[in-house]
Amino acid sequence: MSSAVAGEGLRGREKLARIPVKVRDDVASPAKPGWLRGRDQDTPAVRALQGVLREHALHTVCEEAACPNIGECFGSGTATFMILGAICTRRCPFCDVSHGRPLPPDGDEPTRLARVVAAMKLRYVVITSVDRDDLRDGGAGHFARCIAAIRALSPAITVEVLTPDFRGRESAALDALEAAPPDVFNHNMETVPRLYREVRPGADYRGSLALIRDFGARFPGVPTKTGLMLGLGETEEEVVEVMRDLRAHGCDLLTLGQYLRPSPAHLPVIEYVAQARFDALRQRGLELGFSEVAAGPLVRSSYRADQLHEAHGHHHD
Repeated sequence: MSSAVAGEGLRGREKLARIPVKVRDDVASPAKPGWLRGRDQDTPAVRALQGVLREHALHTVCEEAACPNIGECFGSGTATFMILGAICTRRCPFCDVSHGRPLPPDGDEPTRLARVVAAMKLRYVVITSVDRDDLRDGGAGHFARCIAAIRALSPAITVEVLTPDFRGRESAALDALEAAPPDVFNHNMETVPRLYREVRPGADYRGSLALIRDFGARFPGVPTKTGLMLGLGETEEEVVEVMRDLRAHGCDLLTLGQYLRPSPAHLPVIEYVAQARFDALRQRGLELGFSEVAAGPLVRSSYRADQLHEAHGHHHD
């Protein structure tokens, strides 16, 4: 295959053609349960905020991923933005973001993002990005510039980042974040270690734990957070084991949600996890010492991030 053209992304089967564990597209997912339909996504608040976004030509992950919680979060003044382009240097088979050779970071993006966040009158913003293994600091310097720009225009806002693993560039990334540390640092573990080769090729379970620990050590006042997708074939014991590892690495906040298959080219859903099991895992997480755990089929890693952050604050008052 010839080297990709910068700025052009592969999706679906093309993107997943070269991953180590092939996706079994002959495996059907179980029938979708009723709760999957999500909540009302067409409210005045959502329409107003979408108008602002179009005007500034910016995109939220909330819309790109057709998130079922968009009405709830937009209504409460929370939104998630993806920076550093829409092309990822990795090929994870659970994710619908396109893969390829990304364009250089856009120097104007922090200013544009800050203007939109101010125009949307957000109280809480989550900034995430694709993997940028092509950049010396993994893109962390661009995160810091975005955080600083947002705070300059919206001083009262809370800023959470949901970062890649910065694999091989961790210390450069943490150095870059010194310029403008976030209010919450989120990095998703995604799944249990046994499923990493299949679900997160290119990532390293121990490396992700170390990133959470090292960030917490460097920025002791900033809560750390992570998320797992359930329904990929993990066992309950494995999930609890990950929780123990996370607590041992100082992780404060946890989200647990149901994996949903973006297309038949992606990993199949092995099971739809019942709310009762999410509730039991939440309870277990609180017993292990997380200051808050959001757990439920429609929970995503930024779901009501404002409430999770507030719960952490009360926990430490």
